Amino acid sequence: MLLKKDESCLLLIDVQEKLTPLVQNSPHLISRCEWLLRLATELGVVNIISEQYPSGLGSTVAPLRGFGTAFPKVHFSCWSDNSLKQVLQGLNKKQFVLIGIETHVCVMQTALELCAAGYDVFVVVDAVSSRHEQDHRYGLKRIKQAGGFLVTAEMVFFEWVGQAGTPEFKALSNAYLVGEHKIK
Repeated sequence: MLLKKDESCLLLIDVQEKLTPLVQNSPHLISRCEWLLRLATELGVVNIISEQYPSGLGSTVAPLRGFGTAFPKVHFSCWSDNSLKQVLQGLNKKQFVLIGIETHVCVMQTALELCAAGYDVFVVVDAVSSRHEQDHRYGLKRIKQAGGFLVTAEMVFFEWVGQAGTPEFKALSNAYLVGEHKIK
């Protein structure tokens, strides 16, 4: 199954000030999340941002603010939070692209519940992280076992864009695929 930009929502999960520095390769995580948020914005894909217990973990990290409305939650799964669940249902999208932290907690629990609710879930493996490699690895395995799709940021790019040769593809490929995933 391919991603379709008109059927997609990009969900940034809990990339917050106090937890983000603790996950593996956090600068890369932030860079990939920003890359995807910029791409989604340019393509008109809805961005939703969740924040786990923001009074304790802080706000979304500065480079990722401003790409969408941040919704506070206390449940680990975005789907278990009633107000966020209503927002997600109200989008009338069937595909959710998940990025953020931690792979084995909030990302995985959100993915599993979205899969169980009948949505197509795509977890961007180069835009999720955990504090420990083993937790990250087994979180991804459980997502796949539950029917989620594991994809890369470039897969998302090419599937959302859909074809080469268009003015949109040329502009976006120059902006997003030049060098080492340059975003500006």
